[in-house]
Amino acid sequence: MNLVGNTWVIAKREFRGLINTPLAWTILSLVGALLAWLFLLQLDQYEVYRSQLLNLSNPPGVTQLLVTPFFSSAGMILMLVLPMLTMRSFAEQQRDHTLTLLMSAPISLTSIVLGKFLGICGFLALLLTLLISMPLSLLVATPLDIGLLASAATGITMLAASFTAVGLWTSSLTRHPAVAAITGLGLLLLLWFLSAAGKNSDGGYSADALLPLLSTRYHFQKLLSGWVSSTDIAYFLILITLMLGLTVLRLHNQRYQR
Repeated sequence: MNLVGNTWVIAKREFRGLINTPLAWTILSLVGALLAWLFLLQLDQYEVYRSQLLNLSNPPGVTQLLVTPFFSSAGMILMLVLPMLTMRSFAEQQRDHTLTLLMSAPISLTSIVLGKFLGICGFLALLLTLLISMPLSLLVATPLDIGLLASAATGITMLAASFTAVGLWTSSLTRHPAVAAITGLGLLLLLWFLSAAGKNSDGGYSADALLPLLSTRYHFQKLLSGWVSSTDIAYFLILITLMLGLTVLRLHNQRYQR
């Protein structure tokens, strides 16, 4: 089979393995309930301040007031949850010595890594569909800024995919899923809070600040603001490619060490 065919087989196997585990459905249920609570909380806050907003000459729209903070909170929740979803991808197979059998099969390491990545993203699509459908439900009662919503949806999708890639890499580094989850969370927190470096007193960034450019939060917030830049999209694509490439390299070293 070719690269695409092998990748598709691995992806389907990984997806079926996820939907058959109680952990994945527990995460989906708990995160879905938490997101619903946050969304209703944002809606209640909007109702409280709506009368005050009407007195402004140029009040912000519903999408800006509800969707942007909601997606921002969802990004932090995904950062905490996704390491638990990816921790078993390679770590558990290394612990059970089944990864050796997989790597000895006539399948390229690239197909294995891409297949696992796409399989997890397939399950993650269920969560993202639930997430995006919440603000879309407001269309029944009020018009929304579809452009801003599409930009925010693009941002949360790219962010989740990059978190998944980071989680796969950390899972390949150890035989212990818990260690993989903790390591992945630590790395994601580091990438997230790099945005705090180089901030001015007014909350902006200095012109020579370089560390924020490496932050997932920095590029995610720009997409949440409705500004879709090729730089931000390229950042996430490069991060995903880098993490998946490091995972392939890690498996390559393991193959030749045996």
